Amino acid sequence: MAHGHCFDIGGILESRIKSIYVIFLIGGMTMAIYTYEQPIDIEETPKTSVYNEKGEIVYSFQRYYSNGVKKRLDKIMDYRYFLWYNVYDSDEQLVFMCKKVSRKGKVYFEAYDYTEEKKYIVAYDRWKELVPDLLISDGKIQIKIDKELEDWSKFVYNDNEIARWKAHLDEVFTIQLEVAENSPVQNVAFFIAISQCALFIGS
Repeated sequence: MAHGHCFDIGGILESRIKSIYVIFLIGGMTMAIYTYEQPIDIEETPKTSVYNEKGEIVYSFQRYYSNGVKKRLDKIMDYRYFLWYNVYDSDEQLVFMCKKVSRKGKVYFEAYDYTEEKKYIVAYDRWKELVPDLLISDGKIQIKIDKELEDWSKFVYNDNEIARWKAHLDEVFTIQLEVAENSPVQNVAFFIAISQCALFIGS
C-alpha cells in the first residue's frame, strides 16, 4: 500500500473525492490538483465522487466485481486478485476501466478508454528492483510510472513529468493527484483508474 504526505482536506467525507483546481508550477508546467479519500480497509468498496473546483461532480469511481463469488474468493487473496476499477462521468456513463490480469505467470493491468476506444497495457519493468517501475502503452505512446511507497509516484512521458500521485494515511487514506496541462493524456479518469489499481491496491 502506498504511503506519503499530502495536505489535510479537513475531515472524513464518506470516501469522496474532493477536487480543487489550482495552479501549481513544476518546471514551468501548470498542474490541476485533485484529492480524494479511501477507506483504510480495502474490503470496503464505496462509490467515490470526483468534484471540480465549483463543487460539481465530474467523475465517480468504484471497485467492480462481476459476481459475488469473485468478491468472496478475493477475500482469501487479500482483495488483490480480482482487481478492477470503473470510472464514470457526471452522467454515470462508464468512461474508463482498469483491471489486473494474471496470465502465463505474468501480472499486468489492462486499461480501456471507452470515450476514445483505446486500450492500454500497464506492465511492470525491472522486476529485480524492490519497487519496480510500471510502463503504460497504447502501442504508440509510452508513459512510465516511477513508483514510490512513501513519496510521489510520478507519471513520466519523454522524460517529462506529466502527473504525480501520493497517499497519506491518517484516519483514512487521503490521496492527491496532480495532472499537467500539457500531458498527452488529459482524461483524468485515466490517472484515477490506473492509480487505484497499480498504486493504491497494487499486485
